[in-house]
Amino acid sequence: MTDEQKSPSIEQATVKNGAILALFALVSTGLIALTHLVTKDKIAEEIEAALARRLNEIIAANEYDNDVYHDCQTVQHTELLGSTEPQKVYRMRNQSSDYAVFMTSVAPDGYAGKIKLVVGIYKDGTVAGVRVTEHQETPGLGDKIEIEKSQWITSFNGKSLQNTPIEQWKVAKDGGQFDAFTGATITPRAIVKAVKNTLTYYEQSGEKLFDIQASCGVEK
Repeated sequence: MTDEQKSPSIEQATVKNGAILALFALVSTGLIALTHLVTKDKIAEEIEAALARRLNEIIAANEYDNDVYHDCQTVQHTELLGSTEPQKVYRMRNQSSDYAVFMTSVAPDGYAGKIKLVVGIYKDGTVAGVRVTEHQETPGLGDKIEIEKSQWITSFNGKSLQNTPIEQWKVAKDGGQFDAFTGATITPRAIVKAVKNTLTYYEQSGEKLFDIQASCGVEK
């Protein structure tokens, strides 16, 4: 058989194989999209459940009587809340009186990237508590920001911009009053700055954080 006689068969095989590969890619893409569609709500629910646990670690459920997960709004401030993405503000009320807010915010300058936080703030601007919800900091060093690893994160409890001068919102190495970790200063520095900025946003926003119509409620 001559080369001329072989060419059509080769071309046909190439076209056939190309079609099979294209079909395989199409099916794979469809399966990935379907998996994402099926699981995204479940992932969102798990994230919200983890957040709920963090909220109740800081303020006990018997201290408020409203449906916090529906009494929620989104706010945005790239500089003070650390992200171009909208952040959530959960409002806690007791007998219809404003009691506290929980604000999500981001420390964009962690050692290994962004550190996501939730900051509980009583109505008077005092920190109820802070928890890290997501990070990629170095195990054994930067991960001491987790409440499960150390009590460092509780050093914010009871602090406010009124009882702690703004120039003191730094780690001790920078002349502030917050401890760092041995061998890891960047991570706590980023957290201290993010909490200070979140308190600043709260102070600037005032009562409107309690008054804006709820816009991000989720199912419990």
